[in-house]
Amino acid sequence: MSVYVGLDIGGTKCAVSIGADEGQGIRILKREAIITPPSQAEAMAAMIALAKGLAEGQHVAGAGISAGGPLDAEAGMLLSPPNLPGWQDVSLTAQVSAALHAPCVLENDANACALAEWRWGAGQGSRVMVFLTFGTGLGAGIVIDGRILRGATGDAGELGHWRLTGFGPSGYGKAGSFEGYCSGGGIRQLAMIIGEQHRQRGSMPAYLQSEKYDARTVADAARGGDAAAQEVFRVCGDALGRGLSLLVDFLNPDRIVLGSVYARCEDLLSLPMQAALREECLPRTLAACQIVPAALGETIGDYAALALARQASQ
Repeated sequence: MSVYVGLDIGGTKCAVSIGADEGQGIRILKREAIITPPSQAEAMAAMIALAKGLAEGQHVAGAGISAGGPLDAEAGMLLSPPNLPGWQDVSLTAQVSAALHAPCVLENDANACALAEWRWGAGQGSRVMVFLTFGTGLGAGIVIDGRILRGATGDAGELGHWRLTGFGPSGYGKAGSFEGYCSGGGIRQLAMIIGEQHRQRGSMPAYLQSEKYDARTVADAARGGDAAAQEVFRVCGDALGRGLSLLVDFLNPDRIVLGSVYARCEDLLSLPMQAALREECLPRTLAACQIVPAALGETIGDYAALALARQASQ
């Protein structure tokens, strides 16, 4: 049986998955994760050994590596990304290809997740699809007719850097950015700012009493009726709609897939997002676009790497 090997490289952990075609989808046969070793050489040696062990006795049709950027996809090399400082100067794809005797491709994680959602998730059947990570940060992958749009330097989709307002929560090193409003870290900043405003008016939000509040705990508070937390998600949802309106009118996509925070908090974000979209978008382009939560859930990193492996095999 032919299998695919996916390597998902993160700053704190790495995972190796083995998958095989199953009808129009893919089945994950085996998966194992490890704490990311301290050096690039140690990490790659450990992942390659793990991949060879998991795929033992089977033909590897293709391998894929998903990692945070910046990176050089053509050279198969990371360019010292923030979560993996020092990872550079060595082609990861060449190492994996030689070890597994299979073609291998490297792609940034947002693009890889976009490809996985397009192939097996909420983007199936779309021609022009945009996937937004909406997690720790805000990145995007764009898939047009089944092909990832990389751009001239491989940096297409850095929507988190867009400035939506002159002042506001900070993300991607820029105050008032799309990532500042629409990311886990941005929601925490909004919760602090809005919570303090409510506290000064004599209404102390319960979540402020814990230093460890995050998007999940603020969402729980909003669902429990906390006025400050509900305002946080109204502001976030409005910013999300205004950011997406630029995408809708510029790219004219037929599907936008929103990951992580949106997938968990659609009930809190959808109404203000839709209101902003109706206010900002051309009616024709908005009518053509479905905006949906990601479908692959917490396993999207594994599917992303395997989507690249499947692509490498073709």
